[in-house]
Amino acid sequence: MTASQTTSPRLWTSTPIHGSQLPGAEDINRRILGAFRELDVADFSSRTHFFGGRFENLYLERQRIPELDLVLGHAESCARVILNYGHKPLRLGFWFNAQGPGQGTSVHNHDENDELLSGVYYIQVPDQSGELVLLDGQVTTRMMPKAGNFLFFPPSLPHRVEVNRSQEQRLSLAFNLGPMAMD
Repeated sequence: MTASQTTSPRLWTSTPIHGSQLPGAEDINRRILGAFRELDVADFSSRTHFFGGRFENLYLERQRIPELDLVLGHAESCARVILNYGHKPLRLGFWFNAQGPGQGTSVHNHDENDELLSGVYYIQVPDQSGELVLLDGQVTTRMMPKAGNFLFFPPSLPHRVEVNRSQEQRLSLAFNLGPMAMD
């Protein structure tokens, strides 16, 4: 066999996962959770991904809950460091994922447009409310979420959330960051 006939070896991969903690998260999360509980279906600008009897993605105008600025500002700051993005304009899209008892999230990724980084911020995570499962080739990584923590990962990384086995709602804020569209 000549060198031109050889094939590249198939490698198992290990995608970099980044994390951060939001300063003052306990108070911020309490206020976000209180405001979220007061929302009605009509308050959401959009609801998408209807699976298992619920909409997985709940979109809300950022100004509806002022504390979102603190969370999303921290996410953008972290993304700039992770991506080594400097001061170039970034686009940030976000949505809530409210997972009640007995609910999980199907395997998916966020690689739909020109996203550079995806992530999740945890607002309320009861015991036994499900691990985040990241599926990277033959490597499966299970992460136990904690309220106040961020996780950042590539948009192309398949992932899911296990079934919430608690009696309470699990609430997280997912987001994508990408380059700002230039006119």
